[in-house]
Amino acid sequence: MSGADVLVVQGGINDIAQGRSVGDAAANLRAMVERGTRLGLRVALADVLPWNNGWPDAEEPIRELNALIAGIAHDESVLLLPFHDTLEDRERHGRMRPEWTHADGDHPSVAGYRTLGELVARSLG
Repeated sequence: MSGADVLVVQGGINDIAQGRSVGDAAANLRAMVERGTRLGLRVALADVLPWNNGWPDAEEPIRELNALIAGIAHDESVLLLPFHDTLEDRERHGRMRPEWTHADGDHPSVAGYRTLGELVARSLG
């Protein structure tokens, strides 16, 4: 294999946004982790970010999926990247801090992505 040494798997928020099963989302993420591991890649699994526009309805499914993601990381012995806690506003649980959120309320801002990138770089060292 050429071109990649590390696979960072992140997903699940679109499943939640579309009302799909959290269990199915977790199973799909597990399959990606297993495939990357079989290919000999170093795998890291990111949990789901807070979703400002989905709050409060999406908070419970996000936390449920993040618990499943933590279990996958443990079971598969891969690095868990705590994206959710890294960008969560400590005073407004379930939402990203304003400076880390793009104006659309769905995605991180440049500063938010920079913060996540720095987390990945530190974690994968």
